[in-house]
Amino acid sequence: MDRLTVQHNIANFVPSDKTRPLLDDGSGKFNLLLFTETIFVMVIAIGAIKVFGGNSTLIPAWLIAPGILIVAALLPTAIKRYGFQQLGFNIDNLKDSLAVLGWTCITIFPLVFCFLWLQESFGADLPLWPVLPTGQYWIYWFLYQFMYVALAEEVFFRGYLQGNIQRLTKPIMGQWTRRQQWMTVGLSAACFAIAHIIVQGHIVSALTFLPGLVLGWLFIRTKSLLAPILFHGLANAFYLAMSVMFIQT
Repeated sequence: MDRLTVQHNIANFVPSDKTRPLLDDGSGKFNLLLFTETIFVMVIAIGAIKVFGGNSTLIPAWLIAPGILIVAALLPTAIKRYGFQQLGFNIDNLKDSLAVLGWTCITIFPLVFCFLWLQESFGADLPLWPVLPTGQYWIYWFLYQFMYVALAEEVFFRGYLQGNIQRLTKPIMGQWTRRQQWMTVGLSAACFAIAHIIVQGHIVSALTFLPGLVLGWLFIRTKSLLAPILFHGLANAFYLAMSVMFIQT
């Protein structure tokens, strides 16, 4: 191969898909517009929940926060015509999501129980006090946790926020996909915790960072929102059940 041929090949070299960084738009540049949009949407959504969460006379209070989160997630993606994250109700994804969900519950829930048991053994208060329903309102509480709280929070924090963080970190992390995935999970979990601190007004709400990590990992692992939604609802129900048990003992 002569020198001119080598120079021609170098000048016209195009990286293959295996050597290119994993980018959202192929530009290799940090998407400042998407970053600004994501920050703006999160600030407006959390601020609106904080301000209007219990002060509306037109909309039931229990619908305000879920409604704001759903609109905040879907409106920007509809305007910019992004493909939103799948819910995962097709057969193939459903089987994988349920299998991963089952093993996650088997692993995480006993750890939560041991933590609460240790708290009780040392006479410490529960880290997060749930709102305890009474009488016939238990069934409504469980439905609300799955159909509104878990669904809305996962659509916003995993479907919209974590999806955008994943797009934003690709140019920064390049080919280190594993590091990029964990960076995405960590940042989305941090946003999840910060939102709970602001809305609930308690620094102890920072503990929601830990379930945020699990929910973010489930989203990455199953590539759908089904497993995070189900785990979110089950985790809330499990924590409530354990709280009631330790309070009564």
